[in-house]
Amino acid sequence: MPSAAQRAAAKRIAGEIAKIGYVLPGTLTKRYLTCTHQGCRCHGDPPRLHGPYWYWTRKVNGKTVTKSLREEQVEDYRSWFENEKRLRRLVGELEQLSLDIFSADPRWPRPRRKAGAEAVDEARSADS
Repeated sequence: MPSAAQRAAAKRIAGEIAKIGYVLPGTLTKRYLTCTHQGCRCHGDPPRLHGPYWYWTRKVNGKTVTKSLREEQVEDYRSWFENEKRLRRLVGELEQLSLDIFSADPRWPRPRRKAGAEAVDEARSADS
């Protein structure tokens, strides 16, 4: 069963998750691009690329979907992307805590040792 410290850790994680708010999955990227007009500044030396252009990429039914966003949309939703990263990190912490508790359960049967295993272990420690 969970220790008092483990219960406190789970409570802390749950409290942080409860504060998160809206989340958007996927990746937000900013890109600068060149165009097809050869005389354009983006082909100069040094090049002055067009942009920034913002893209939101995520998986939907196993397929990658990308949407372009306006600057004001990025300002409005950036925290939702950050919240999603934070949520994943917290869920990972809770999963690890749960695995630690589960693995430490004393009711798990001890692995049986093969006949002669003690002798092999003793010989290995004597060689060290």
